[in-house]
Amino acid sequence: MRDRVDFITPVRKAKSPYLSVLLDAAIRQSVLLVDYTSKKKRVKREIQPIGIYTQDGLWYCSAYCFLRKSFRVFRCDRIDSAIPSDSPPHDLQKIHLGSPMERIHPESGSVYLYAELSKTGVEACEAGLCPVSLLHVRHDNTGWLEGDIAREDIPFYASYFVGLVKEAAVRQPEELRAAIKQLLSEMMEQYTENEVRE
Repeated sequence: MRDRVDFITPVRKAKSPYLSVLLDAAIRQSVLLVDYTSKKKRVKREIQPIGIYTQDGLWYCSAYCFLRKSFRVFRCDRIDSAIPSDSPPHDLQKIHLGSPMERIHPESGSVYLYAELSKTGVEACEAGLCPVSLLHVRHDNTGWLEGDIAREDIPFYASYFVGLVKEAAVRQPEELRAAIKQLLSEMMEQYTENEVRE
């Protein structure tokens, strides 16, 4: 039987040494002070973990971020340290990994997202980092994404939709459409420069 069923997960070299600390904090509803290295910089943040999960060979921690005053997802391999904080925790007993994303209330405000998806686009959203609560599927397996997203997350969504290529068409917000156009323009420029150098 064991040779008939398999679960294949990409092998990653990234290490996540603080998984037990994050999980313990999620269970105890306690606050941690973490050193976190994002794509742009390294910062100290106070977070209150909700839970941890794995996807595509990487570990993630869903947590309330005291800096952003909203719920965020942190890649665990980018957490360089995690120690208990003296800050009092919020009462998040009723919030868990399955809680809808509508609970997010970022300080920067939110914008309304609407995007049409092909069948392939729906499959990509179901398999990727797209918030499931925004995804709606029709009887023909096409679908759409609809709901509020944090304004500060527009760069993330721009990259995400560029990755979906023609399988998604963003209708709103205009800020996101502009960010996608800017990203595509930068990509075109990069490839044009490469052709000139050759």
